[in-house]
Amino acid sequence: MLNVASNEAWPTGFHINPSPAIIPEKWLTAFSQVPSAIISDCLGRNVGGLGLRPFHGRGHMCGTAITVRVRPGDNLLTLKAIQMARPGDILVVDGSGDQTRAVIGGIMRAMALKAGIGGIVVNGMLRDHDDWLDGKMPIFALGCVHRGPSTDGAGEINVPVSCAGLVVNPGDLVVGDSDGVVAISQAQLTRVYERCRQLLDREALILKGIEEDTLDPDRFNAMLRAKGCPV
Repeated sequence: MLNVASNEAWPTGFHINPSPAIIPEKWLTAFSQVPSAIISDCLGRNVGGLGLRPFHGRGHMCGTAITVRVRPGDNLLTLKAIQMARPGDILVVDGSGDQTRAVIGGIMRAMALKAGIGGIVVNGMLRDHDDWLDGKMPIFALGCVHRGPSTDGAGEINVPVSCAGLVVNPGDLVVGDSDGVVAISQAQLTRVYERCRQLLDREALILKGIEEDTLDPDRFNAMLRAKGCPV
């Protein structure tokens, strides 16, 4: 019989890595005031999850990524990851975008709240939608469906995942709000935050100019003329 093993210690399709280093509190505080759209702009406007929607109402989410890759429609490794998570961690679950079964619901929400988890991102579906609406546990998912998961495996914890087109590595900073979800590697935090502050200051000046009617009224015509338009 063919025996294909992922590695020497784990059966095929299963693996659990140690949790990554927690992002320093100064960065969690700093980025808790930065919208996901600003971060997305400062990352080149070409990254971030597509189709992930908040199902908890409004509110900002920011924390260290604990990643999970699960078999579509299964939640065994997500349950284990909730046990492993530290207060403030963000659980990022790659369910392959499957929309036939929910991989997280009200019972797992209660477990996540008890563990102090800071939020959840699911490349897949949730259920028990009404339970999430009090806003106590931020959650972003592709949608909601009543059909529940299996609890069988396989899956992996703290491995690189793709979540609705967003690549997330264990230990990344994950930020979510009404516009969606983005992730930043710890190595990029200083540079990206500096860019975010510059962009926020620039946008504040633009808004002030709009309010005071001091912006150049010919600015868009100038851009069009630079492209050869006869305006």
